[in-house]
Amino acid sequence: MRLNISGCQVTRYPGRVTTPPRTNRPDELTFEVVDLIGAVVARYHAEYEEAAAEHALTGAQARLLSLLSLEPLPMRKLAQRLRCEPSNVTGIVDRLESRGLVERRPDPADRRVKLAAATGEGRQVARNLRESLRFAREPLAGLSEDERLALRDLLRRMLAD
Repeated sequence: MRLNISGCQVTRYPGRVTTPPRTNRPDELTFEVVDLIGAVVARYHAEYEEAAAEHALTGAQARLLSLLSLEPLPMRKLAQRLRCEPSNVTGIVDRLESRGLVERRPDPADRRVKLAAATGEGRQVARNLRESLRFAREPLAGLSEDERLALRDLLRRMLAD
């Protein structure tokens, strides 16, 4: 049966429409792995916040400084990597710049774009922050090099796009 409602053709099928059952339900092992990953992430964030506070930084400031210690980045890319609004990144960069940990400079490829870059002192603070994370050392130290390599490779595989 076809109905014309406001000029649209609608086809009506007899019988009840049912939704197919979900067949991709994770198994118990997958649930356990997801819970363990969540516990690892929670522990990492808690210790990261503690380490940041020891350096008189917020967690967001520490994460931004860590990113910039690897390479200078435009503000837009920083916002994308931190998953926050560009206006928030501007405020974080302003505060780090006032402490001498970050500087703004023109992008050599496009002088209309400003790059945020860690200063020498900023790179040192980021290095000290990374080294002060007990979480990164203690649990992984109990694994052999082969186990750490296998874990790294599995995590990279999970995160591959």
